[in-house]
Amino acid sequence: MIFYVEDDNSIRELVIYTLKTTGFEARGFEHGRELFAALAQEVPELILLDIMLPDEDGIRILKKIRAMDGLNHIPVILLTAKGTEYDKVIGLDSGADDYITKPFGMMELVSRIKAVLRRSERMERGDSSAEMTIGCVTLHTKRHQVTVKGEEVFLAKKEFDLLRYLMENQGIVLTRDNMLETIWGYDFDGETRTVDVHVRTLRQKLGEGGTLIETVRGVGYRIGGGNG
Repeated sequence: MIFYVEDDNSIRELVIYTLKTTGFEARGFEHGRELFAALAQEVPELILLDIMLPDEDGIRILKKIRAMDGLNHIPVILLTAKGTEYDKVIGLDSGADDYITKPFGMMELVSRIKAVLRRSERMERGDSSAEMTIGCVTLHTKRHQVTVKGEEVFLAKKEFDLLRYLMENQGIVLTRDNMLETIWGYDFDGETRTVDVHVRTLRQKLGEGGTLIETVRGVGYRIGGGNG
């Protein structure tokens, strides 16, 4: 099931129709209130979210989703008429999985949805074990839970995926481009700062465990194997 939030009826109906004719189940909503009411009843595979909404904008809605336990793992694609690099970075830093600028072709949209779903599924299947521990940090892959010295730490989806990717590659230096492509699936100039923003936030949230994430100057990051 795909949820789509768009206040323009004609666009919303066209996208919902396209999704249904290409094999997806889909529901449309005019604003965030309707979306959150639906999320209380059903968890979709993916959410399409317009940014320019009349009441609460898409960025705020996205941030709320990323802060909701049990829902923060849902892939979200932002759809918007704003197409500057700044807008894209803001969307990505807020936890978006993809960013599509209007006007867009229906088949391009379907292709991007499938790509995000494949990437999300690959991350889910890629778990080498149900639980990984490095130093004082333990990551429970199946429960989407992280603890530091036994105390639970809340991470947004991208922060969780980033930590998992580092832990799965313990001791290996991962470049920003590699991390960006694996976690976000993006490849355009200027976006590597998204990785730095998420690493900084991740370190802060992990507290003492954040010291395990090492910066390799001019290259990227790796997670060490200290005792925390």
